[in-house]
Amino acid sequence: MSDYFKHPSAHVSPDATVGAGTKVWINVQIREGVQVGEDCILSKDVYLDQGVRIGNRCKVQNSVSIYSGVSIADDVFVGPNVAFTNDKVPRAFNDDWQITETRVEQGASLGANATVVCGVTIGEYAMVAAGSVVTRDVEPYTLVVGNPARAVAKVDRLGNRVEGDI
Repeated sequence: MSDYFKHPSAHVSPDATVGAGTKVWINVQIREGVQVGEDCILSKDVYLDQGVRIGNRCKVQNSVSIYSGVSIADDVFVGPNVAFTNDKVPRAFNDDWQITETRVEQGASLGANATVVCGVTIGEYAMVAAGSVVTRDVEPYTLVVGNPARAVAKVDRLGNRVEGDI
């Protein structure tokens, strides 16, 4: 008996680690070498590629694919249909293929349908607005919007706008 919930339709590799209290919902696939922390929610149709790391108390909403090279710290929210890339020069066949790492730091929040281009760091408690395309690093406690995403405000740990220079 495991110490996390796994829906019968989910597939969790025996080489993956899933923390206590985590809920793995309908049609989730967790590949080899994945590490998921405690008390997470992996919603319907989430895909975690080989070697992905997800911290504690994270919520990954429906239809999110997180590919090799992405690491997510504790307390991160990933909204529905967020897209992560992991290759700067994607091709169907490439002998020189290299994974480009992406980091999402503690407490960050990514809105629905955001796209995160590989090689960036999204800082602590940063907020990425729905539909934004992140092409460069996002500073901690910063709200970014648009395509490409641009900083528009500073935020606190709860996502409320605060005074201060961007």
